[in-house]
Amino acid sequence: MSIRIRNATVADLEAINDIYNFYVLHSTCTYQESPSTMEERKAWFAAHTERHPVTVVVDERDTVVGWGALNAFHSRCAYRFTVENSIYVHHEHHRQGIGRALLQDLLERAARLGHHSVLAVISADQLPSVELHRAMGFAEVGRFREIGFKFNQWLDVVYLQWFTPSAKTAGSSLSPNRPVTKK
Repeated sequence: MSIRIRNATVADLEAINDIYNFYVLHSTCTYQESPSTMEERKAWFAAHTERHPVTVVVDERDTVVGWGALNAFHSRCAYRFTVENSIYVHHEHHRQGIGRALLQDLLERAARLGHHSVLAVISADQLPSVELHRAMGFAEVGRFREIGFKFNQWLDVVYLQWFTPSAKTAGSSLSPNRPVTKK
């Protein structure tokens, strides 16, 4: 299958929501327990800025087979150089390199956008996702035991972190040492 990654548009939201809601109902890869409505998905999409893009993977027929996002890690200003990645691949398209392509693209975008680090917050039982992130250079930096409860079981969460290449470059225009200017 030939794939292409592009920025998501409003027209992609139904496919994004369908992919995500499958995992809400059938997986521990998200701790959300009720499917997202289209209104919720539209609000989520509107909240993503240029610094926090949403992307989709499409096949040769322009069908969305996966999506990814760089999400603000925290609303507090001091966290502005850290993002959390999200990657969801249509359940019928696993093991085809789509997740790896999405993650590679998100990491390149994070570096270009001046982010310092990218976090992955993954249910510990989702070993393929944990291993993909490790293979892409993420290191485990924390683990919360029995922090989630879904499908009648307690779940651990693993935090993994990756630093952008520019994180080691001092004096960047988006350096964490740059003073914050309030508007």
